[in-house]
Amino acid sequence: MDGNGRWAKKQGEQRIFGHHNGVHSVRDVSEACAELGVSYLTLYAFSTENWNRPKEEVHALMTLLVNTISDELPTLHKNKISLECIGDISQLPEDCQKTLAEAIAQTKEYDRMKLILALSYSAKWDIINAVKSIATMLKDNQLALEDINNDLISAHLSTAKYPDPSLMIRTSGEHRVSNFLLWELAYAEFYFSEVLWPDFHKEHLYQAIFDYQKRERRFGLTSDQIVQSK
Repeated sequence: MDGNGRWAKKQGEQRIFGHHNGVHSVRDVSEACAELGVSYLTLYAFSTENWNRPKEEVHALMTLLVNTISDELPTLHKNKISLECIGDISQLPEDCQKTLAEAIAQTKEYDRMKLILALSYSAKWDIINAVKSIATMLKDNQLALEDINNDLISAHLSTAKYPDPSLMIRTSGEHRVSNFLLWELAYAEFYFSEVLWPDFHKEHLYQAIFDYQKRERRFGLTSDQIVQSK
């Protein structure tokens, strides 16, 4: 969800103004995904690198996070959306952790869609933790070297209980992944939009999905093999 700061600058406002307006897009896109039958929506809300931003902005973002989660609970209930989270949550302020835990607990029974917030998240952090966990199992003779494969690594990531993404959308014209789901995005389709996140709404989501539906996902196979398998 990129472009909040640039959007605010265009309005002659501070960066946090853009983050506040970006919340509207979160609501719009989340509701649209639920309506379309999307089962999993992961939003890259705050990376581990974002902790290096000016303290005032980080503090404002954390305050916004708490308020947004509280304010959007009725929307989650109305749409039967369960809230979940990936990332190093221990780094968040205590009030953020508390509000987040309460929202997750209150919505855990919903199964229409899972809305996963990536908070204090880094794909490299996640992979390093997975490697450490597997190395410990090897050291303790709980695992043999030949047991290490794709499935084992996936099982030790924070995303283990979710399917790999089919489509990754990045807004604001940036063409990079920025340390997001590096392992899981191996065979995802990428869609880059020039639209800044606060201006990204349902119609832009639909455009991304229409574009995705035109693509042929081969997973290393040839087009002829895909046709023969149908």
